[in-house]
Amino acid sequence: MSRSRNESPEDQQPVDEANDGQARSVPSGGSPAAAAGGRRLALDVHGRLRAMILNGELPPGSVLLQAEMARKLGVSRTPMREAFRLLQEEGLIDARPDQRARVRAVDPEDLDAVYGARIMLETLAVSMTAKSFTAVDIERMSDALKRMQGVTVDEDPDEWHAAHHEFHGIATQAVGPHLQRMLASLGEHSERYIRLAQLGAPTTWGKAYAEHEALLEALRQSDPAEAARVVARHLARTALSVLADIAPEYEPAATRTALGIAANGQS
Repeated sequence: MSRSRNESPEDQQPVDEANDGQARSVPSGGSPAAAAGGRRLALDVHGRLRAMILNGELPPGSVLLQAEMARKLGVSRTPMREAFRLLQEEGLIDARPDQRARVRAVDPEDLDAVYGARIMLETLAVSMTAKSFTAVDIERMSDALKRMQGVTVDEDPDEWHAAHHEFHGIATQAVGPHLQRMLASLGEHSERYIRLAQLGAPTTWGKAYAEHEALLEALRQSDPAEAARVVARHLARTALSVLADIAPEYEPAATRTALGIAANGQS
């Protein structure tokens, strides 16, 4: 339903801030300190909602009611409105004035762009990392891989994704802080697609583990070209797997172009 008149009165009215314990923590004055406190709370709410979308707790198409989410997270409507605005700017939700907000459906163009960029940046990062990889780094990366292999995504998704994030973080650790932030943002954004790939094609998990092992071996051998080749193919396979499931008619130009550039760079 799209019209707010179909919502309950509770959803149409702001949360009663007098009864909202968390809301009392938001300063109501006009001072800079009050504004900073409200901004911090809004960013915290945004981060929590963003994580729920990216990890699949709020799947594509989910309806998001400000009053309901405010109650769930224990905050007032004020930081929730700001969080919704930020999520809309990021393209994670659709929130039109006369309609309920919804988690955006998976967008093939977005997926393609994210993985095209990630292939380009991550091949650069692993190539640089391979030149300075140490025995300690090998041990840390091996431990992360063992943790990934020791649990299934269905049993403990948080543990698996934490280990997966650590694995790729070690593999790209040699680049500077600005590029690290870019890689982290792309990695977070692509998490929802990784989860879709795992749900849609569980038989490919064995291939993914083999690719992780191959990346570790390339870094162990201090082979930048092989490390870049392996990670490019690994990321492209994830993107193409999801696209084949959700939008088989879509031509992933960015992913294929990035993969081609990475492959040509290894000749």
